[in-house]
Amino acid sequence: MEEIVENFAAEEVKPPVASVGVMGWVKENLFKGWFNSFLTVVILYLLFKVIPSIFEWMFIDSVWSTTGEGCREAAGACWSVITDNLRFIIFGFYPYDQQWRPLIAMFLLFGLLFYSRNRKHWNRHLAYGWLFGLFAMGLLMRGGMFGLSTVESTKWGGLPLTLLLSVFGLTAAYPLGVILALGRQSKMPAIKILCVVYIELIRGVPLISLLFMGSIIFPLFLPEGITIDKIVRAQVAIILFTAAYIAEVVRGGLQGMSRGQYEAAESLGLSYYLTMRLVILPQALKIVIPPTVSILISAFKDTSLVAIIALFDLLRTTQTVLSHPKWMGFSPEAYLFIAILYFLGCFSMANYGRKLEKELSTEY
Repeated sequence: MEEIVENFAAEEVKPPVASVGVMGWVKENLFKGWFNSFLTVVILYLLFKVIPSIFEWMFIDSVWSTTGEGCREAAGACWSVITDNLRFIIFGFYPYDQQWRPLIAMFLLFGLLFYSRNRKHWNRHLAYGWLFGLFAMGLLMRGGMFGLSTVESTKWGGLPLTLLLSVFGLTAAYPLGVILALGRQSKMPAIKILCVVYIELIRGVPLISLLFMGSIIFPLFLPEGITIDKIVRAQVAIILFTAAYIAEVVRGGLQGMSRGQYEAAESLGLSYYLTMRLVILPQALKIVIPPTVSILISAFKDTSLVAIIALFDLLRTTQTVLSHPKWMGFSPEAYLFIAILYFLGCFSMANYGRKLEKELSTEY
């Protein structure tokens, strides 16, 4: 009797042959039922018709190093609009002979981001490293010390400016959003009302309006002789806008905490600060990782709006190249190039968000 039960259990655990291997996966996911089979065939047919022509346009018939006239005679993509103007697209009007400085600053930033992606490195030494890195990047970009010539911020542009606005904007907006969320949950009426008014007011206007206010209207209220750099004003607008959305996401995580968590902290005699720092916020922030990453990705892409207020970010430098008569008509290639750069940034953020969820064992 025991042998019969064991054999029966073994037969139950053993998966069917049709669900094993590549063919099993294909049958289960692509050809399960007539409707899925129909959609799979239609999509495969469309890909078969579209992909070869795209590949031919992008690589086979394309030109990589020629003049504008040569591009107009070519049947494929004109990648010369990128190769011939790559340094201007990446660095903007930064002095040509000094472009090694923003290049080193970008590598330093990428190094810090790559090192910080490991949670085991989140300690005091990492904070000191970021402070030193920020100082070094600012020194490289601005100059004026250690024999480096001064480069005014009006000449900053391209990819370094985009990274500056996005990385530092998102880094500053996240803690501000957490503080606003805690303020909106506060039992102090004055603080709660102030946070509610701020969040609802900022969320009720588009980012472009804040950028215009910071660029055009705000300087009118400054005393005569006092000016604030346009990049700083745009950076502050991005921080304030993003923080309002992060605050609402974090507030949702705080509301998801059960009353028992607060009571347990009170029973241990923890103060409000320690309760939030050690008990509530670690759980709430873990829950809202997916929507938080989505907001940060949207904010990263929204930094391209600074092109409207005459800041030469990556999008603006590309548009400047396309405005030249020599390269008019080749916008698909140029915009495809910067779209790939933005995609790499967004994909890296999304991938890190998934990695962080897995490390924190978040289940949905």
